[in-house]
Amino acid sequence: MLRITDIVGLLTRYKNRSVLPYDLSAFPYPSAFYKLIGQILSMKFNLQKASTVVAALLSSSSVVQAQCPDFTTYSASPQGNPSNGTLGLPFMRPAPACRTFNSTAVEKVIDDMKARLKDPDVARLFENTFSNTLDTTVRYYNQTENLAFIITGDITAQWLRDTANQFAHYRSLLSIDPDLATLVKAVINNEARYITQYPYCGAFQPPPESGLAPSLNGYAVDVIVNPPVDNQTVFECKYEIDSLCGFLKLSTSYYNETKDDSILNDNWFSAIDQIIQVINNQSQGSWDENFNFVSYYNWTGSAGSLSPAVNNGGNGEPKAYTGMVGTHHRPSNDLSTFAFLTPANAMLSVELTNLALMLDDAGQGADISQSAKEWSSRINESIWANTLVDDIFAYETNGYGGRYVMDDANVPSLLSLPYLGFLEKDNPSYVATRKLLLSRKNPYYASGQNFSGIGGPHIDAWNPWPMSQISAIFGTDVDEEILESLYLIVNNTDGLGLIHESVSIYNQSDFTRTWFA
Repeated sequence: MLRITDIVGLLTRYKNRSVLPYDLSAFPYPSAFYKLIGQILSMKFNLQKASTVVAALLSSSSVVQAQCPDFTTYSASPQGNPSNGTLGLPFMRPAPACRTFNSTAVEKVIDDMKARLKDPDVARLFENTFSNTLDTTVRYYNQTENLAFIITGDITAQWLRDTANQFAHYRSLLSIDPDLATLVKAVINNEARYITQYPYCGAFQPPPESGLAPSLNGYAVDVIVNPPVDNQTVFECKYEIDSLCGFLKLSTSYYNETKDDSILNDNWFSAIDQIIQVINNQSQGSWDENFNFVSYYNWTGSAGSLSPAVNNGGNGEPKAYTGMVGTHHRPSNDLSTFAFLTPANAMLSVELTNLALMLDDAGQGADISQSAKEWSSRINESIWANTLVDDIFAYETNGYGGRYVMDDANVPSLLSLPYLGFLEKDNPSYVATRKLLLSRKNPYYASGQNFSGIGGPHIDAWNPWPMSQISAIFGTDVDEEILESLYLIVNNTDGLGLIHESVSIYNQSDFTRTWFA
């Protein structure tokens, strides 16, 4: 439904223009509505008067209010006209009035790619998915408050890791679309506030300024977390080091494209201080010299809780000091087997280097930059020294010689190491590891008649994730391999034209999450 705040927000954003910046003709409102909006802009009404005028308009029976369906329901069945391709994939974007954010730069990319892509089904899948973050997940945004709340598809919570991935493909557009850049800036500021208060948590409730009610997360019920958390602010507090990497990635990507150092405010530096503290604490071995068990974070599921407890009274598996940083949970939110997750540490090493380069370029935080460089080098050296045997990276290690050779689809993963920027795709160790991961030697690789890939225990061993095929594309320059992975994704949307979380190797209509965002 169209709200007064939506229109006033639009007027606020474009108050110095005489016309709206994009075509509103596709919006399902009478022409009188757009005429009035144009008049408000051209006559330079102040916002108080504009609010009064818009309120009167919206209460008038002459205006049709848009009824926007929940995208979880909307995405569960084919919607718009089918493509001209073999699969006839449907158009699945919400109506323009129901999209949660509009970017002219994103729309231009979609138009350009549709003109370039020869396969109509590939073009349709790109059209449906490239804009999905902006179309469906901007749950709250206030430019004046510099706050934005981005949901992860059908889950009304903001994950630090997921948000970084949801905006990663818009990076090159930030320098040419100031409105999109301002949205990302608001995301960063909101996340900095979360991390400052709860650095071990990865998923959060809406900011109080939004007026949105917190969601009940059944998997957080009857779970005891230490340091303690407030479930009115925290959606889930599983400690995953890659969540903090996601915040660093979003921050440095924004700065590198915009050179806007206003994000480096007290709020942001407080978050960075917390991240460095977590790195220092979680790199320590589990036992001190007197065999006291060292723990800075505890996750304990009580009887009947849906989430399993972390081992050893919630304190995690023992680990010996290696120079890497330990974590209790994987990017999939599943329990780690061993504490040192190789791809998460690889991402951390890369993003700490990027953090240092950003601070040096901005001429700020020299002490933080130096610490970031030292930690990046230490972690990098430890990965090569402690996780590699016979040119094969282990997914997890513990510093005692324990190795778990596998991969999980969720990024950061071993398959995604080139995408993360940790190494080149032709690195011999990556080539050898990639070959193993995409074979029966990886316990979570599965292949069926229609679909194959890497999954993980988050769903089950026979439900690979399309995300793994995307990572595979980033890990090769061989055209045949790229096309094979691409069409495994395109051909397995169950006719919906959207990329799902996982797909069964036994039945392509058996998948999880139509709206994976």
